[in-house]
Amino acid sequence: MISTQRSLKVYLLLVSACFLFLVLNIAYIESTQALNRIILPYAAAQSPENLTLSTLISQGSPYQGNLNSSLVIIDFSDFQCYLCKRYVDNTEQQINSTYVQPGKAVYVFKHLPNRGFDSKNASIAAQCTNDQGKFWEFHKTLYADQGPIDSGWVNTENLKKFANEIPNMNITQFESCLDTKKYESFVDKDIAMANSLGFTETPSFIIMNSEGSNIEKIQGPKPFPIFKSIIDNLESKISNK
Repeated sequence: MISTQRSLKVYLLLVSACFLFLVLNIAYIESTQALNRIILPYAAAQSPENLTLSTLISQGSPYQGNLNSSLVIIDFSDFQCYLCKRYVDNTEQQINSTYVQPGKAVYVFKHLPNRGFDSKNASIAAQCTNDQGKFWEFHKTLYADQGPIDSGWVNTENLKKFANEIPNMNITQFESCLDTKKYESFVDKDIAMANSLGFTETPSFIIMNSEGSNIEKIQGPKPFPIFKSIIDNLESKISNK
């Protein structure tokens, strides 16, 4: 009987410890995001000087579309962000079919991993797949299989499993890239760029011309008509120059 009671006490202590860890984890994330909302909008009044299509591409940012296009759409997102998934499942597909595939715009992805502890590692992994021209396939896989924030669905082991599902992926090269965190500094620079633009939430977007002017900002998973209005207006301005 004493042994049973002792085991029960140990079990209850373990459950309490796990619950406390979960509560503290959530509180930390929420407090960090709240602080970002206060501080980051004042990080910089000016847009980054290197916000041009040629610079973004030369730095290694994943992209889709015709590089001769005069319109650029930059997407700052987090693979654990459920609002980003909502955008990907709806608006992004319409933008892709209306502007990117016809060659009217270039779509550039930038990392803003601010939703949880595992987000940054997911960004590093995604950038690793870009070395093999597999970024957009990996992007699609992660959002299709998205799980609860920091539930382990994008831990290192699962990221390797996701990569292994992509046809013709050199998994040895990918694992080496991920294990050495080859693109951690790259992701950090993306975060710094987002901060300099005053972005604190994901998804956030820049719509501009290829030279980095006529910048329009969108924050949140806005419906396609809002994007269409801004893109068409900018396209008209460029055509009338």
